[in-house]
Amino acid sequence: MSSGQVRTPVSQIINNKADQDAEEEPKKKSREDWRKAKELEEARKAGTAPAAVDEEGRDINPHIPQYISNAPWYYGTQGPTLKHQRPQHEDEQGQLDKRAPKGLDTTRIVTKFRKGACENCGAMTHKKKDCLERPRKVQARYAESIVVHDEHIVSEASINYDEKRDRWSSYDPANHREIVEEYEKVEEAKRQLKAEKLKNDPDAEISDEEGNEDKYVDEVDMPGTKVDSKQRITVRNLRIREDTAKYLRNLDPNSAYYDPKTRSMRDNPNPATPAEEAEFAGENFVRFSGDTTAQATAQLFAWEAHGKGVDVHLLAEPTKLELLQKEYEQKKEQFKSSTKTHIVEKYGGEEHLKVPPKSLLLAQTEEYIEYSRSGKVIKGVEKPKARSIYEEDVYINNHTTVWGSFWNAGRWGYKCCKSFIKNSYCVGMQEPEGYSDHQQQSNSSVSAVPPETSADNETRVQEEPPEKVASEADSAPSSESSTEEEEPEVHEKKKSKKKSKKREKKRKAKEQRKRKETKEMEAKEKALTTEKNIQEDLDDRKRPYNSMYDVKAPTEDEIEEWKRKRPRAEDPMAQFL
Repeated sequence: MSSGQVRTPVSQIINNKADQDAEEEPKKKSREDWRKAKELEEARKAGTAPAAVDEEGRDINPHIPQYISNAPWYYGTQGPTLKHQRPQHEDEQGQLDKRAPKGLDTTRIVTKFRKGACENCGAMTHKKKDCLERPRKVQARYAESIVVHDEHIVSEASINYDEKRDRWSSYDPANHREIVEEYEKVEEAKRQLKAEKLKNDPDAEISDEEGNEDKYVDEVDMPGTKVDSKQRITVRNLRIREDTAKYLRNLDPNSAYYDPKTRSMRDNPNPATPAEEAEFAGENFVRFSGDTTAQATAQLFAWEAHGKGVDVHLLAEPTKLELLQKEYEQKKEQFKSSTKTHIVEKYGGEEHLKVPPKSLLLAQTEEYIEYSRSGKVIKGVEKPKARSIYEEDVYINNHTTVWGSFWNAGRWGYKCCKSFIKNSYCVGMQEPEGYSDHQQQSNSSVSAVPPETSADNETRVQEEPPEKVASEADSAPSSESSTEEEEPEVHEKKKSKKKSKKREKKRKAKEQRKRKETKEMEAKEKALTTEKNIQEDLDDRKRPYNSMYDVKAPTEDEIEEWKRKRPRAEDPMAQFL
């Protein structure tokens, strides 16, 4: 915050330079003064020194920024203050409704020329170059006697910006009555002259200006067609004041569009009302009704005929154009009928052309049908359902459902026996091939027991040496055991090598299977976490930049997981899942 430095206006400093004893001129601070001011400001912020006080005795918050606490130089403050930041009192503001006298000062009459007055009219309030009266033949300076009034001088000691620029300052609305009275006098004089003229000469014609001054713009000739200096109305496309405006026909903002620039509404504002009954149906109704369509068709025919070498014009030769158009339409109908007759004679099918109209084919009938609340027919015959040309509800080979009523693992089948073989014999309900494996895979992901346990048990059983298996099984005959003991050592070594190779292959296959399963589990968990994060971060304002996707290329496992879970729009049975 500022330390309460006195900010003196520049004009005051310049005026006081001549006076050497003026003490109000601010002196340049030394380094020590700046340091003391800074320490005082820090102490006030810390609360160890009392706060600065304004001219009204109120404390000033030391934490207020300097650009707020410092008053502008033209405000003329003599110490720390915040008065320039507070709303001003009403007595300090200007009074816009305060009326100062304007115009001529009729309280005083001047009859002689005064030195320094206007040479033209003799007023003291302006000079000759600012005089608004007509130049006089004998100016007031040289006239023996004059009668002149001075104007009221409006004081320019305005307090604020608005009062200084008020256009209607000192205006008295009562003065408007003088203008109205003057206008009424002129109108009364015109009426008297008109009555005298009719009285003297009853057959005299009265011009439009004298007879009908309140005529509408519609009765005035359009610009360019008639030039008349008496008609000074140049505004076009104005509606009669008594007519309803187009935009008031329908106040719904979604109704027909009204163009304010051209004052046009092309569409019908009330489409529910027939165009023939509506008072206003839009400009397009006028453009496309009556003979306008025939005129446009004739103009198009004239252009096409001229393009094909026929010398014809709509405005120059309208009769010739109409005869050519009639002849063209007759020949066109004859050609159509001859072509239709030729096709029927060649291919036949005339009986299909002699059908009753659609209004009779699709008309209502007198058949009475009465339904109950549940939808059953009580009286009458129910309307038969529309059936296709193919056989429906035909069950073959002991099936109770049709082929295609069951879908699993990308294959169609019968729902009654879950068979995927078409035209097979139904043997009752059974699980389809591969259906149980699919169910086991889905259940294994939910169950807490890891899926590796069953595979481990199988591998343990397979990895057991054949000697242990043989001991657990029923004892073999003694003759066979004796023969095995008599085998040579080379044969035993080969057997042990084969067994070790088998164990190694099984171990590698097991590790590879475990690795694949872990990768699949990681891909599933990653997909679930990304979906969860997307659902949680619904607010885009909190989402970081490029956080909705990863820049890395997808792995093979992720691609496989996506193919497994992606929606198949081409599947016709997807909506029944």
